Amino acid sequence: MYAINFGMNLFLIFTKTNLLMLDFLNFSFLDILDIVLVAILLYYIYKLLKGTVAINIFIGIALIVLIWKITQALQMEMLSGLLGTLISLGAIAILIVFQPEVRKFLLMIGSANFTNKRNFLKQLKFLKTEIQTNTDVEAIVSACEAMASTKTGALIVFERAQNLDFVRTTGDHMHIEINKPILESIFYKNSPLHDGAVIIKENYIIATRIILPLSDKHLPARFGLRHRAAVGITEKTDALCLVVSEETGKISYIKDGEFTLFKNNNELIELIKYDLN
Repeated sequence: MYAINFGMNLFLIFTKTNLLMLDFLNFSFLDILDIVLVAILLYYIYKLLKGTVAINIFIGIALIVLIWKITQALQMEMLSGLLGTLISLGAIAILIVFQPEVRKFLLMIGSANFTNKRNFLKQLKFLKTEIQTNTDVEAIVSACEAMASTKTGALIVFERAQNLDFVRTTGDHMHIEINKPILESIFYKNSPLHDGAVIIKENYIIATRIILPLSDKHLPARFGLRHRAAVGITEKTDALCLVVSEETGKISYIKDGEFTLFKNNNELIELIKYDLN
């Protein structure tokens, strides 16, 4: 009995000591909600910057902010004050460095279609469970392969969560179900629709002869206006692009303003399906 009482007393002393040490960690429901919202915000920022050079800058800034918060919690006034001043002075510089990403983020928020359940869930991509694309990616890649063999230039844009109406109005509205012959006939050099880009949404071509914004990024000389346009639209939105070069017959896959490498057409199909889901 004495041993049990001694053990109970020791446990109570240990518990009280730990509670006293963690007195500053009084969590309420609002604190938990605050943490969840910050986590969601950081997730979207990371998703926006992933695959770009800016991700390294973002990680560095995040580490500085984390250290600053730790020094504040530990009441290290001199170091926390120094880090706080550094962060506040760097705010303008951060806006300048991340100007394209800030613009893209605001476009993503502003163009979200919250009235459409499917589009809303696609914005919250990490919450979805059963949403799958029904786009016939195999037919699209097969058409690109056929056009590449004849060096027929093509520019295909996949619309995702962000609405592309701001460029859709520059061309002709369509509603054509995707198949290989249709895509090949659109980009055939004597076709009246071959000039410009096509926009694909779900399993339909919704616009042709689209004029896309050009990127200011430096690209190698072997890439022409189609590639520059593909980089431009994927820099400004979450769209995906396939480009068939008229000069080389090579197929390029572009996402987030960057060229994504793939070994073969099967891997390309899997990449597109993954990004569309």
